[in-house]
Amino acid sequence: MKYSVVIEEILRKEVAVEAKYAEEAEEIVEALYRKGEIVLDAGDFIGEPTITCK
Repeated sequence: MKYSVVIEEILRKEVAVEAKYAEEAEEIVEALYRKGEIVLDAGDFIGEPTITCK
C-alpha cells in the first residue's frame, strides 16, 4: 500500500521596513517576498519538522 507523507518545516525571518502604518509594512514585505528579493533559507528554520501521514 502507498501512503502520502507530508513533511512541513517552518521558516521565519524578521524584516525591518519604513512605512506609515503596519498594513503598508506588510504590503511592502509581501511584494519584496513575491519578487524574490526576500528569500528564506535553512538559516531561518525554527523548530522541528512535522511528518504526517495523510
